[in-house]
Order: sequence, then structure tokens, then C-alpha cells
Amino acid sequence: MKFEKEFASQMVPEWQEAYTDYKFLKEVLKQILRFRQRTSTVVTATTPEGSLSRNVSLYREFSGLTNRYRSNTLKLDEDQVILVNPVHQQHQQQQQGSESEFEELELEYQTMFMMSTDDGGEYEVVFFKRLDDEFNKVVNFYRKKVKQVLEEADELTRQMNVLIALRIKVENPVFRFGEDDVINIASKGVSLSDHPQPLNDQKPERQHMDAIQEVERSCEGLMDEEEDDEEEGRISNESKGSSGSKESNEKKEHKKGVKGFRPASLDVLHNVKINVAPETPISTLRGILMTSTSDFSFSKEELKKSEELMKQAFIEFYQKLKLLKSYCFMNQLAFSKIMKKYDKISTRSAAKAYLEMVDESYLGSSDEVSKLMERVEATFIKHFANGNRAKGMNTLRPKTKRERHRTTFLLGFLSGCSVALVVTIIVLVQIRNLRKSEYSGQYMDNIFPLYSLFGFIVLHMLMFSANIYFWRKYRVNYPFIFGLKQGTDLGYRQVFLLSAGLSVLSLGAVISNLDMKIDPKTRSFDLLSELVPMGLVVALLVMLVLPFNILYRSTRYFLIVSGFHCLFAPLYKVSLPDFFLADQLTSQVQAFRSLVFYVCYYFWGDFTKRQHKCLGNDVYKAFNLVVAIIPYWFRLLQCIRRLLEEKDGMQGLNGLKYFSTIIAVSMRILFDSKKDPLIKFLVISSSLIATIAGTYWDLVIDWGLLRRDSKNPWLRDKLILQQKSVYFVAMVVNVALRLAWLQTVLQFQIASLHPKALIAIVASLEIIRRGIWNFFRIENEHLNNVGKYRAFKSVPLPFNYDDENDEKEE
Repeated sequence: MKFEKEFASQMVPEWQEAYTDYKFLKEVLKQILRFRQRTSTVVTATTPEGSLSRNVSLYREFSGLTNRYRSNTLKLDEDQVILVNPVHQQHQQQQQGSESEFEELELEYQTMFMMSTDDGGEYEVVFFKRLDDEFNKVVNFYRKKVKQVLEEADELTRQMNVLIALRIKVENPVFRFGEDDVINIASKGVSLSDHPQPLNDQKPERQHMDAIQEVERSCEGLMDEEEDDEEEGRISNESKGSSGSKESNEKKEHKKGVKGFRPASLDVLHNVKINVAPETPISTLRGILMTSTSDFSFSKEELKKSEELMKQAFIEFYQKLKLLKSYCFMNQLAFSKIMKKYDKISTRSAAKAYLEMVDESYLGSSDEVSKLMERVEATFIKHFANGNRAKGMNTLRPKTKRERHRTTFLLGFLSGCSVALVVTIIVLVQIRNLRKSEYSGQYMDNIFPLYSLFGFIVLHMLMFSANIYFWRKYRVNYPFIFGLKQGTDLGYRQVFLLSAGLSVLSLGAVISNLDMKIDPKTRSFDLLSELVPMGLVVALLVMLVLPFNILYRSTRYFLIVSGFHCLFAPLYKVSLPDFFLADQLTSQVQAFRSLVFYVCYYFWGDFTKRQHKCLGNDVYKAFNLVVAIIPYWFRLLQCIRRLLEEKDGMQGLNGLKYFSTIIAVSMRILFDSKKDPLIKFLVISSSLIATIAGTYWDLVIDWGLLRRDSKNPWLRDKLILQQKSVYFVAMVVNVALRLAWLQTVLQFQIASLHPKALIAIVASLEIIRRGIWNFFRIENEHLNNVGKYRAFKSVPLPFNYDDENDEKEE
């Protein structure tokens, strides 16, 4: 694999603009190469035939077998190629809360090309100018990110201090160091003033690097049991054969060490409040109705939840450090590669001088990230893995998920089975002439709506599988956007496999229930075959809630949790997976109606005779209305919750959009029961308002398109797809598919299609529209994260600090 492709594949997608523009620098080098090819003297014309294939490098000066052999001429020439100078740039910054300004010195690097008077020298001057711009961009970004992780390390240190103090308070450990040396840690906590303070002349970077290390020192005697055992063994070995006085002296020294035992301070618990209560509907209502307190009760449940949150925070922090270290390494490698290409094209020797500058810069010489990773590993292994290094490192560095051959095999096998079953159904319908059977209408009115439920689910899964494929192809970081745990996100093959498996089950059930012959004696159909659709629904629900670690349990659990949050929308904090799932449910209204029909058909009708009275039942009509507006109601409540929390007026407008859709859907259902001209007018007007609002929100807000002043006219400044026409086609398709409601109002029919089949087709078009919407919605969210360099999810920390006293003292 070429380095350019490897470099692109290793990039953090949200930091892509902060990486070295390796491709652009290669283009500048190509300009130098083209100029040299035009102006160089054609020496090869007089060479013998057959020698043209020799590499030009065969005629370059030999540099020796070791690095020690360097001619003085080469060294002098190398020194004259470039001269790299660090320059302090002054940046004016305004201090917060004050009108005074101060200057900040920022180190940048400028390269002077010493041979600009040579032919084509202006091209090389441009190259080094662009190279300096890229290098300074990388160094400044890296310095900024290192500063952020060091500040976060300080915060984790404070959190660990509180966690260790809470652990001591709850567990109340008692340690015996000898016959008379017994220490109760909880009752002998030392104050913060007893801890050594950093020296005034200590460097800020060193203070940051030792941040987590200070946590280890605070309970050094408590955690280093292995070191204590080794020390006791050493003392006992040295005491053998020595005099009694020597033994007493060593015992005194040992007692002195025991007295010097320094447990973590418990004073930090006085000014800290705990925040580990999970968000539930009851806790939300309690917070609204009464003032909730978050003081410590010093329970084991609080300690366990605090440790879980801190563990997750350390895992996420370690992933940040890994990506930051990879960013540093890949950019250094990019500068090394591009300078070697420059030396090869220009036949000069400037790479060594420039790479020495790279090594001496902050990018090459800074080791804060590596040291911090070591301290995080040691802390995590000791405090969260019980000293088991293998277990701790497996948690910090989860193995990448590998594509299994059996997944590909099963995918192909089940897909082939699905196609074969579809062909079988078509052949059976034609051979048995089932379309002209006297029971065909009864079949379409009763059995077809039951099986259409599985068709809607399979189609939605296929569209989502296609979404994942294109997100991965265009490097959209969808696992981060959805907040998926590393290693648990499903690929498009896995989703496609699930849809193919469900397709085989449902199509097989259709064939088993395709018989339209009725028993002449009982005037009923076979009982077992009529129960097949209900059995398939029950099996699907059981597989969804199955607690065993099979069939992608983590994904099923994630889906259930998001669905539960949608069900109690106003009582949970709204996250992107929650409202994204609610948006998917708005496109599955017909599937919800199919579920209601299941209940009516099997419990209120005579399913053995394929008869029901659902359509004339008022209760059924009421349920039909409720399930049609429930998904939009979920989104309305989510918008209200976000409006109250975030104080964002756009959420209020979004809520009005869903409210208009609820009115439009209600009018359509009312029009189905009452063919009144006034109601028809209300249906058309309300549906038009809802369609216009929904279309505008899709294209402008969710997709971020139709920007008049953007670099790409009527699109947006940043695009992932290179073919701009795809965006315009997607917008037209979105508008066209949103007008599918016209079928409900105009009541147009196709002679060759049963009305139930036409309803299923219209519902399928809405699912396809939602699949297209998914791609561009997540693409826009990804680009927003890229614009803010937001590549990590924020993990809530268990402890909040009460700094009111500190502010008063200041």
C-alpha cells in the first residue's frame, strides 16, 4: 500500500484538516519534477541502447557504507541547501473579563532556501514555504491538544483523589504491619496540608505529567503491598546471624516506616458532591418536584457506580492519548517521506537538516503523551484491574473486530436462499393460479398485512446496511456519532446478514401459509399454518430481548435502551441515538398499524376462517390513530425537553414541525372514515404545511444544504461526495417521496394491484426516503464534528466540586 493511502486510512476523521496535506505537497514536488524534465539536458541521447533503463541514482556520488563516511564537499553542500530558523510570532489576545491585552509568544519555523537563484529555484522556494505552513499547523494543533489532555489529566487526578478517599471511607480498611502495629485507614486520614506541595520552580509541564502520579503517592502504603512484602523479607534475611541490638535497630527502622505510612486524605470529601445517580423517569420527576441533594451517603452502591464512571473515563482518556500519539507519529513520518521525495527529485540533500529540525521541535521532542499513557496504564491496572496487567490492557486496548469468513459465507447463503424463496413464491402463485382464486381477496385482506410487517423491517435493515457501507467508504465516523462502544458497532455485512436471515424466515412462513384451500367440513383453514405469522412475531420479540451473549447482544441492548428512552421521551436527557431512532420510527407507521392488526386479527376475529371485523370497530380505529401519531409524539416531546434544557429556539421550531405532522396524520385518518369535502380541504392544507416544513427542515437543517453563499452553490462549503449532482438528485427524490401522502387523499388505484399492496408500496417508499435521509443527516453531523475537531465523546465524571468557599476567599 502506498504511504498516501496508508496515511489517509490512519487519520482521525475529525482531525483531517489538521494533518499534513501530503497530497498537496506531492503536487508541488511534481511541478518541480516537470520543470526539471523540461529544462534538463538530454544526456541519454548519446548513451548506448539498453542503458536507458538504468536508474539515475546509479550515477550519484557514493556516500559510503557507513554514516561516518561523508566528504567535506557533500557536507558543505548540504549545509547550503536550506537553513531552518525558529521565529517567535507575537499574537495579540484579549484577556477574559478585562479590556487589557497581552502578547503571547508562539514559536514557528521558517525555512530559507539557499539556492533560489538556480533554475527552477522559485518552485523550490514555494515548496518550502508550503512545507513550513503545514509543519507549523501540525505543531500548533499538537501543542493545543497536548495542553487539553494535560488539563484533563489534572481533572482526573482530582477525581481519583475523591474516589480513593471514598473507597477508604466506605471499605474502612484495617491493616496489620506487625503484632502491635495496627492502622485503621479511615480513622487516621491525613489532611491535605500534609501532602508535599510542588516546588515553585517546577515546570508546568512536569506538574501536569506528575498529576496522576500524585494520586499514587497519596495512598502509596495502601496499594504497594508487594513492595512491603519484599521489604519485610529483606529485613528478615539481613537480621539472620546479626546481634540482638542490630535486630532491635532494624525493628525500630521498620516501625519508623510504619509510622510514615501516608493514607489518602479524607478532607476532600467535605467540598465534593457525588453525581452517580442514573437518570430515570422517577429521578427526573423528583428533580422537578423537589430539590434533589447529591451529598455522600457513603454507600457501597455509590462507590461501585463511581468506580464504573471513573473506569469509563480512563478508557476514553486513554483512547484520546492513543490517537494523539498516532497523530504525532504519522505526521512525522509524512514529513520524512516528503523530504526524501524532494531529495530524490531535486538531487539535493536537504532532508537531513529539515528532519533534524522536526526532531528538535515540540512535535518530535515532546514526550508528555507517552509518559501520560504509561501513568494511565499503571493507574488503571492497579485501581480498576486489581493489578492484573493482561486484564487491564485488554480493557484499555480492545482488539479490533475482524471480519469472519463465516459471516460472509452465511450472508451469501441466506441471500441466495431469499432469492430462491421469492422465485418459488412467484412460481407457486402462477402454477396454482392463486390470483384468480375465490379466496385471493380474503388472503390479501387478512394474511398479506401480517407478512408486510416483516417486509418493512427487512427493507429498513437493508437501507441501514447500505448506509453503513457508504459511511465507512467515505470515512464518516458513525460509531462516535452514535456513541457506540468500541468493538461493538455492527458493519454492513452483519446488518445485511440479519436482514437476510429475517427474510428467509418470513418468506418460508409465507410459503407455508400460501395454501388457499379451505376444509369443506369445518369451513376453516389449517390451524397451525394460520398461527405461523403470530409465531414468527413472538420469535422475533424473543430474539430481541434474549439475555444470552448471542445475536449481537450489545447492539440489541443499545436498541432497547434507546427505544425505552423514546417511550419516556420527556423524562430522559435526549441524545443523538434517541432522536435518530425516533426519526426511524416515524417512517414505520404502517408497521405499527400491522402490529395493531395482529392484535385485532388474532384476538377479536376468527383467524381460522380468515375473518375479522377490525375495520368497523371504533376501538380499532382509535388505536390506528394513536399508533400513527405515537412516533411523531415521541419526537415532539424530545424537542420540548431539548428546548427546556438547551434553551435553543430551533428545537421549538422543530417541535412545531412534528406537531403539524401530527395534525396532518390525524386529518388523513379522519378522512378515511368520513369522505367529507371540508375534511378533504383540511387534509390537503395540513399535509401541504407539514410537507413544506418537513422538506425545508430535511434539506436546510438536517442536511445543511441550500446554502446560497457557500463555496459549492446551493449546497454547503464541505462535501464528502465528489459528485455534486448526487446531492441535487437526493433533494429532488426527498421532495418527491414526501408527496406519497397524495395517494391517501386522491385515492388513486392501479388495476393490477390490490389496495393493500399499494399501501405497502407507498410505505416502502417512505422507508427508502428515510434511508437516503440517514446518510446525509449523519454526513452533516460528521462534518460539524470535523469543523470543531470533536473526535471524542464526553464521559460524565462522578464528582462535582463545591468551589463557593474558594471564590469567597479570593
